[in-house]
Amino acid sequence: MQYACPTTVDEAQSLLATDTNARVFAGATDLIPQMRAGRPAPSVMVDLKRIDRLVNIDNTAGTWTIGAATPTADITANTDFTKTFPGLAEASGLIGSDQIQNRSSWGGNLANASPAADTPPSLIVNAARVVVAGSTGERTIDVADVVTGPGTTSLADDEFLVEFILDTPPERTSDAYLRLIPRTEMDIAVVGAAVRITLDSNDKITEAVVAIGAVAPTVVRVTDAESALVGSSADDPSVLAAVAEAASVAANPIDDKRGTIAYRRQVAGVLARRAVTLAASRATA
Repeated sequence: MQYACPTTVDEAQSLLATDTNARVFAGATDLIPQMRAGRPAPSVMVDLKRIDRLVNIDNTAGTWTIGAATPTADITANTDFTKTFPGLAEASGLIGSDQIQNRSSWGGNLANASPAADTPPSLIVNAARVVVAGSTGERTIDVADVVTGPGTTSLADDEFLVEFILDTPPERTSDAYLRLIPRTEMDIAVVGAAVRITLDSNDKITEAVVAIGAVAPTVVRVTDAESALVGSSADDPSVLAAVAEAASVAANPIDDKRGTIAYRRQVAGVLARRAVTLAASRATA
């Protein structure tokens, strides 16, 4: 097995194009454990962290551009970003330990395509897009269109994630992400819920996006919960009950040693309701 550390997007793409068994990595916090567990090793490991564009954080003219290999520790340390996207920042800070977060990245968390990944629900509610590089050039797609199932994505063999794009939210808009894990830290989500809320001057919800994770093969948008929220107040008990019910119904989990189907559906409703309340309280601030 060979190791390569390209310094440009074109160089990385060329390595993938010339060897179908080459594989990119942004931190290797998933790749190395997978290899140790018996997954075949790639012929070439292509390290993306030497490419400046992939480890950059920029905010220009209301548009945030985050390199796909940027360590999550750098993202959570950016005070402007955490104030703008508190829920997404919190989700980023839940990936592994402090040591892991010096290597982990949004790109790896998304492309690994785990149903329990923490950042995809928050990226989706914030309408994040991602730039993808391949042999035919670059294309920009919604984050929601990347993962197609557990361990599978819509990317071609010679494609990789370059950078994420997010628009600065409008006034009185904020987000939240909550998850349930069996332990107090360093575990994967049994259920995760992300919400983004926009309020008018009378604290009525004008826009709502709700997504749940770890309860289906991919992140689930809970459109019935969104419909229940728009035009309502986030502190209305009947509205919150409708959100919880919609999230429970939208969940399509499995039974395993970490939780039953009934338990996960119940928790999905509870977390969605709580995330709505938290996001709305942040939006009023």
